[in-house]
Amino acid sequence: MLRAILVDDEENSLNALKQKIIQHCDAVEVIGACTKPDEAIEKINLLQPDILFLDIEMPGINGFSLLKKIEHKNFDVVFVTAYDHYAIKAIRFSALDYLVKPVDVDELKATVDRAIQKKNTSLPNQRLELLLDQLSQPKKSFNRIAIPSHEGIQFIKVDDIIYLEANANYTHIYADNNLKYIVSRTIKDFEEILPPEIFIRIHNSYIINKDYLEKYIRGEGGQVVLSNGVVLDVAKRKKAEFLKAIGY
Repeated sequence: MLRAILVDDEENSLNALKQKIIQHCDAVEVIGACTKPDEAIEKINLLQPDILFLDIEMPGINGFSLLKKIEHKNFDVVFVTAYDHYAIKAIRFSALDYLVKPVDVDELKATVDRAIQKKNTSLPNQRLELLLDQLSQPKKSFNRIAIPSHEGIQFIKVDDIIYLEANANYTHIYADNNLKYIVSRTIKDFEEILPPEIFIRIHNSYIINKDYLEKYIRGEGGQVVLSNGVVLDVAKRKKAEFLKAIGY
C-alpha cells in the first residue's frame, strides 16, 4: 500500500484526482490533500508519505520550490501539470513521473504501478536532488541522467554517453569505459531530452554524441566511426542534417 499526499491549489482539481485514486487505485491510500503549500509542507514532514502527487503551477510557491523546503525527501513524486513545458524534460531526465491535467485514468494507474515497482528498489532522494539540480542549471544544460534499471535507478553523466541504439521499445545506451545500459524507453524519448547541440540523430536506430565522432566516411548516406571503434550507418535522409550539425 502506498500512502499518498495530494497537493494542488485548485480545489476542484485536487478533489477530481483524489476521487480517481480512490476509485481506480486500490494500492493507494490518500492520507492528506492540501491546497495550501505551507499546510502541505507541514503535513509531508509529519506524515512522511510514500508518494506525493504535486501540482507544479501554484501561486506564490511552485511545486519545485515546495520540494526544496522538505528536508527529508524519502518519498516518490508524481508531478501534475496543465502544461507540457521545459520542466517536463528535467522530470524525465530524473526518472520521475508526471501527469497532465485532466488526469487520464489509465495513465494514473500506470504511474501508480511504476511507483509500486520502484518502492523497494529506487532512490527517491537522489532522483529528487538530481531534478532540483537540473532545474538550477542554466538553460537546458543537463549534465546527468537517471535511467531505470533492474536494481533501481542508474545515474550516468550525459557526457559519458557515446551513442544510443533503438531496439523496439527499448534503447541500448553505450557509454565510455565499455559500459552498456538497456532501458525500457524508446530512442525518441531520449532524442527529446538529450541536448541537441551534442547529440545527433543519424538514423532511425542511432543517436550519436558528436564529441566521440572520429571519422565520417562518404557514401549514399555515409558512415560514422566513433572513438570506441564502432561504425554506424547514416541514413540518406539524415545526411544533410548530420553534415550541418558537424559544421561540414
